[in-house]
Amino acid sequence: MARAKQPKPVHQMTIAQFEKAFPDEEACKAYLVGRRWPNGVKCPRCGADAAELAGKSFQWQCYNCAPETSYRFSHLVGTVFENTNKPLRDWYRVTHMMLTSKKGMSALQIMRTMGFGSYKTAWYMCHRVRTALIEKDMDKLGGIVEVDETFIGGKDKNKHVSKRGKGGKHAPSTKTPIVGAVERKGNVVTRVLRFISKEDLQNFVRETVSNKVSLLATDEFRG
Repeated sequence: MARAKQPKPVHQMTIAQFEKAFPDEEACKAYLVGRRWPNGVKCPRCGADAAELAGKSFQWQCYNCAPETSYRFSHLVGTVFENTNKPLRDWYRVTHMMLTSKKGMSALQIMRTMGFGSYKTAWYMCHRVRTALIEKDMDKLGGIVEVDETFIGGKDKNKHVSKRGKGGKHAPSTKTPIVGAVERKGNVVTRVLRFISKEDLQNFVRETVSNKVSLLATDEFRG
């Protein structure tokens, strides 16, 4: 995909100007890509140049951080628009209304104006936009977050003696250690670890959970 000239920031517009700037979903995608990667699309994981997937617009792959399988991503990865089923054009409309209204826009007003069938949808979009305006780490979990660790694999008593682990729950085992963080009524992040150690667990929390969470809940494990 050829490098496009970075679009100028969009300032307050009239409805007619908005319709002209963003006539369809393709225009919205192109604007997001141009603003996000003005010097060519980069892998959000490692920052290396990414190649566009053949036959799939606005999807790329990076072999630098995943040499064997490649890491595939879209223009939405790592943004407030990720993991939602609403088109970008709706997101742009909601954001435009929220930023141009002198007295602000409530989720109820957004629901009625946009014709959403659910108040929850309008509230979620407003919440994400407001959070993005004040937080730099929108790709991290926020609000009330629960973190816990576990082991995936069969019980040792059901395995051959040679394949059984030795020690307690957190000792080296034949099971695979997994740590996960879940945002209350939101996203989930999981990771496979080599060991369940204090250092690995704390690094996971720092990388996946915002430092502005209202509550971080864990169990009694000292790690």
